Parts: sequence; structure tokens; C-alpha cells
Amino acid sequence: MPDALPADQAVRNLIFAYAEAVDRGDFAAVARLFADADFVSGGATLTGDAVARMFEKTIILYDDGTPRTKHVTTNVAVEPDGPAATAASYFTVLQATPDLPFQPICAGRYDDRFALRDGRWRFAERRITLELVGNVAHHLRRPDRLPAALRP
Repeated sequence: MPDALPADQAVRNLIFAYAEAVDRGDFAAVARLFADADFVSGGATLTGDAVARMFEKTIILYDDGTPRTKHVTTNVAVEPDGPAATAASYFTVLQATPDLPFQPICAGRYDDRFALRDGRWRFAERRITLELVGNVAHHLRRPDRLPAALRP
């Protein structure tokens, strides 16, 4: 069934679906979003199930099955161009755990490409640029693996 939404809204919905899936700890849903797309972060390019495995290896999940985060995506600028689109946006990740008061833990930008395939908009590529990092010790299994310039 073709996507009935205008391109810009369909693309925004994909951007927000990513945030929701990560915050729910649903890494299989993240993998589905990138089934035919490149996920580029930290010098690595992953696709599909490899994205889920990377999240499973790096992100701490708590008793409720979530990372206890909220990804806030703002300044979303979508540029549709026929069967393709690009988007640039900012993200801020907030977290609270039993041992960490509610606070922002990191922020950066997404540079995304999308493609209209079989009547539905899909990710083609997501490039994540991490620009600000706070206390990620309750979020990442190995915060020491962040580049030295980004470590809290």
C-alpha cells in the first residue's frame, strides 16, 4: 500500500520512529528501519541486523527493557526531491536511571537520506555526528571507547 502522507511528513515519521524504537529498547525495530540503508556512526557503516547487534553490544538496558532514555529530535529540515529526500536534524538524548538524575547525556546531528521504494519512504542512509557528550556511563557499556575528545 503506497504511503498516503506527503513526503516531508513520511520522512519525519521515520526520523521519529528511530527515536521511539531506541528509547523502547526495540533494536529489532531499528534494524528494520535500516534493512536496506547505511547507518554511519563512529567511523563504522552498518546495515540491517548489524545495526541491532551494535546497539545490543553497546547500550545498557535496564529492568524495564529500555535504556531509560528519551531522544528529542529538533530542527528537522526535510528536502524532498522526487523519489528521494534528505533531512538534517539535531538530537539530544536525555536519561534518568536509579543512579543517575534526569539529565542530557549527549547531543549531535543526523544527516539522513531517504528513498521512495515500492510506494513507501525508507531510510537510505543515516550519518550520526556526536557533538556534545555528558555522563554516558549509565548508557554505554564501554564509554571509554568514545574518542578522547568526546569523553566526559
